[in-house]
Amino acid sequence: MLNVETLTVADAEQLIKQYRTGSSFFFSSPRKTLLTQGEYARLSYPTGSESKPLPQRVAELLETAKRAGRTQSIVVGAIPFHTNKPAHLFIPGAVEMYDALKFASDRAPERPQISNYQVQPVPEPEQFKQGVNRLLELFHAGVLQKAVLSRTLHISLPQALQIPQLLAHLAFYHSHGYTFAVPLVPEQSSSSNSGTVSTESARTLVGASPELLVTKKGLQIKANPLAGSAARSNDPIEDERRAAALLASTKDRYEHAIVIEAVAKALEPYCSKLEVPSEPSLVQTKAMWHLSTELTGVLKDESITSLDLALAMHPTPAICGTPTDLARDVIQEIEPFDRGFYTGAVGWTDENGDGEWAVTIRCADTEGLSMKVYAGAGIVAASSAESELAETSAKFRTMLAAMGLNE
Repeated sequence: MLNVETLTVADAEQLIKQYRTGSSFFFSSPRKTLLTQGEYARLSYPTGSESKPLPQRVAELLETAKRAGRTQSIVVGAIPFHTNKPAHLFIPGAVEMYDALKFASDRAPERPQISNYQVQPVPEPEQFKQGVNRLLELFHAGVLQKAVLSRTLHISLPQALQIPQLLAHLAFYHSHGYTFAVPLVPEQSSSSNSGTVSTESARTLVGASPELLVTKKGLQIKANPLAGSAARSNDPIEDERRAAALLASTKDRYEHAIVIEAVAKALEPYCSKLEVPSEPSLVQTKAMWHLSTELTGVLKDESITSLDLALAMHPTPAICGTPTDLARDVIQEIEPFDRGFYTGAVGWTDENGDGEWAVTIRCADTEGLSMKVYAGAGIVAASSAESELAETSAKFRTMLAAMGLNE
C-alpha cells in the first residue's frame, strides 16, 4: 500500500536526511514538496509503430496500480528534451508530500568542498560563439526567429558528489524555484554485472530550476515562462541597474514575447479562460535576473492532466526556439552533445491529473566521479556571440556555486 503523508510544513534538514541517493526522488516548489522512496512500477519504453501518447501510457500505469489495490498513486520523474527519446517516469514505493519546505536556521547549509577537479567545456567557448554566429545568419536570412543554444561542462571529480548536501544548499537559496533530484538509469550500468547500483555510481539528475512549466489543481492552472536574462552583480547599485536594463531591453522583451505567444497558443485550446499579462515582470535567482510572465487559466475539462498541458507546451521557445521543429533540428546540428534531460521537464502527476512540472534547467547529470553541468542562452537577431557566451557562464554559477566550484 502506498504511504502518502500530507502535512503542512516539512523541516528541510530532517527531510533531506531521509533522501537516499539512487532510490529517492525529491521535488520542492513554492506549492509542494515531495520525497519518495523506492520504485513500485516504471513506465516502459514502447517499441514498434503502435506507440501510445505519453499521457495515455502514464494514465494506464496509474490505473494498473489502482486495480492492484494501491491508492493515491503518483507518477514522478523526468521527460527529455527530445520527446522521441525515453522518459524516465515511475510510481514510487512510498511518498511524503508537504505544502512547504522550511529551514529551521537562517544559516545556509554547508556546501560540498571539492578540489583537484578537472573541467572540459563542450563545446569550447570559441566553437560556441561560432554556433551563435551561424544562428545569426539564419535569422538574417529569415529562416528562424529564435533558437536556444547551450553548452555543457564535463567535470571529473575526485570523489562522488554528496547529493543530499547539494540538495540542501540548492533548496535553501532557491525556495521560490524548483529544486529536484531524479534517480536515473546509469549510462555505465552495462559494464556492471550487479543487479544493484551503489551510491557511489548512482546516476542522478539534480538542479534548481527557476522556471515553472505548468502546475494544475482541479480546473486551475498556471504557467510561468522565463525568457530574457541578465547576470546578477554583488554591488547593489549595479545589480539594480542591470535589472532595470533587462526590463527595458528591446532585444530581451522581443525574445520574451515570442515565448509568451507560443505558450498562450498552446494552452488556449484547453482553457475556458486564460489570463496573459500584457507586460513582463522581473524574477531573480542568486545568479540571474529573468523576464517573467505568469499565465493563469481555468480548464474546460478537469480530466485534462498536468502532463497533457506540459507536453502541449514542451519544448517552449524558452528552451528550443521558433519555429519549433526547425529550431530543434538546427540545435541538433550545431550542439556537439545530446541534451538528454536538460531542457526537458521534471515533476509529478497524480491519479486526478493534478501535478507540477518545472523546466529542467540549472541542472547537472551526475554519475560516479563524472558530472555534466548545462547552461543555454536564447539567441535572436539582436544577439551577439560574446554576450551569449557570458550569459551561459553566468547560468553555470547556480550549480557550480552550490558545489563550491568555479568555472
